[in-house]
Amino acid sequence: MSDFSNINVQDMEDGNDKDFYQNFKEKLLDVEQFPSVYKFKFIVKSALDKEPEIRDIFKHTSSKFTFKESSGGKYKSITVETYVNSADEVIDYYKSVSQIESVMMM
Repeated sequence: MSDFSNINVQDMEDGNDKDFYQNFKEKLLDVEQFPSVYKFKFIVKSALDKEPEIRDIFKHTSSKFTFKESSGGKYKSITVETYVNSADEVIDYYKSVSQIESVMMM
C-alpha cells in the first residue's frame, strides 16, 4: 500500500496546467533574456488587503512595488518588478501568487 500522507493537492498538476505552464515557459524563453528584471501585474478588489500576502512572496531585495487604484476605486493594480534568474523562476512566482484567493494575474 502506498503512503499518500506527504502529497499536497496544490503540488498536483492536471494536464491543462502542465500544458499552460509549458507553453508559457516557451513564450518567455522566446521573448525574454534571463537573468533580468521581470514585471508582474496583478489586480485585486480594493476592499481586499492582499498587498501583504503578495509582498511576502516577492522578498528579493530588488523587488519594487507600485499600487494604483482604478478610477472608480473598486480595484487596485499591483505591479511588481523583481530580478529573476530564469523562466522557471517567473513561473514559480506566478504559481505562488495563484494560491492567494481573489488575485487576478495579468
